[in-house]
Amino acid sequence: MSGQEERMDTQRIPAHVAIIMDGNGRWAQQRGQDRIYGHRYAVQAVRETCEICAELGVKYLTLYTFSTENWSRPALEVEALMQLLVETVESELDTLMKNKIALHSFGDLDLLPARCREQLKRTEQLTADNHQMQLNLAISYSARSEILSAVKKIAEEVKAQELDPSQINEATLTHRLQTALLPDPDLMIRTSGEQRLSNFLLWQSAYTELYFTETCWPDFRKADFLAALEEYQQRERRFGKTSAQTTAHS
Repeated sequence: MSGQEERMDTQRIPAHVAIIMDGNGRWAQQRGQDRIYGHRYAVQAVRETCEICAELGVKYLTLYTFSTENWSRPALEVEALMQLLVETVESELDTLMKNKIALHSFGDLDLLPARCREQLKRTEQLTADNHQMQLNLAISYSARSEILSAVKKIAEEVKAQELDPSQINEATLTHRLQTALLPDPDLMIRTSGEQRLSNFLLWQSAYTELYFTETCWPDFRKADFLAALEEYQQRERRFGKTSAQTTAHS
C-alpha cells in the first residue's frame, strides 16, 4: 500500500466522482502524433481510474466521454472516436467483470452510430448484475439540453394537468434528468489545466467539489486520482451552512 493510500480516510470516500477527461489531443500533438493517438493511449487512464475507484469504494464514476459539441470536430476524428468507443467498451468487458462494475450510458444516444448503441447495450446487459460500482459514460451529452428537455417534460405535464405548478420544486426537475437515478457528484476532476465545466452536469454540480490538475488525461494514473482524493478530504463541505452547523451534525 502506498503512502497516499495509507493517508486516505476510508470514512470520507466520495460516493460519486465525475471526471472531465481533457487533453488527449494536445497530449498527442506534443508528441508529434495525431489526435486519435491520444484518445487511444487514454484508455489506460480509464482502466486504472475504474480499478482504483472500485478498490476504494467509490459507488459511481461518471466520465464525460463525448459532448454534443464534439460532433462538430473533423469528421475523421469523430469516426475514429466512435470506432474507439466500440473497441474499448468491448475490450474492457473483462475489467468491468473482474471489478464487479456495471456500465451505464446517458446522453443523446440516438445520434450515435448503430454499432455504438448496440455495443453499449450489450455491455450494459452483461454487467447489469455487477454491484461494486457503476461506471457512467456521458456520451453525446449536453447539460443545457438535458435541463431544457426536463423543463419541456414538466411543461407538458402541467399542460396535460398531470402536474400542479405549485408542486414544482428542485426534485421535480431532478427526477426528469437523465441522471435521475444517480446521486449528485461529490467530486469533479478536470485534467489538462482547463478550469471550467464545459456543459457537464451543470444542475447536478451545484455543491460538487471541483479539482483541477495540469496532468493531461492520457497521463492520469492512480497517484493522480489519489492526489485529487486527498485534497477532497481536506475540504469542508458545508452545503451553504456554517462550519459550526456542519460540525454539529457530523
